[in-house]
Amino acid sequence: MGQLAPGDNAPSFELPTDDGGSASLAAFRGRKLVIFFYPGDDTPTCTTEALDFTTAMADFEAAGTTVLGISPDSVKSHARFRQKRGLGVLLASDETKDVVEAYGVWQEKQMYGRTYMGVVRTTFLIDAEGRIARIWPKLKVKGHVAEVLAAARAL
Repeated sequence: MGQLAPGDNAPSFELPTDDGGSASLAAFRGRKLVIFFYPGDDTPTCTTEALDFTTAMADFEAAGTTVLGISPDSVKSHARFRQKRGLGVLLASDETKDVVEAYGVWQEKQMYGRTYMGVVRTTFLIDAEGRIARIWPKLKVKGHVAEVLAAARAL
């Protein structure tokens, strides 16, 4: 699959969630959906991002928008992360990496001179019909949630 762009249909998925349920693109049809892909549970930047989304949950809800975090970490790891940090956002586990690959966020990364594959922090805003409305690739967390919320309200 090529690079996803606004206007494209969002890739379908069904993933287990930290609350014992599952999340699928089809289940959110008729509502706007924010998917934030993040590298790993309980790391400093990922924690800040998840807490920022949690703080804004009522505002997203008022905008008719659901927020879902996805990473390759296990459901158990997600549950510990959510409980430890008091997160209000639903977290889905993509241990097979099928969804992160379908969305194009599983990419080669470099840190301290080492090259490896990992999730590039990216957020997608998906409209009520399941089309990608906006993409924030390789984003900086500071101020990001407010920008996503403004885009969700405008959609």
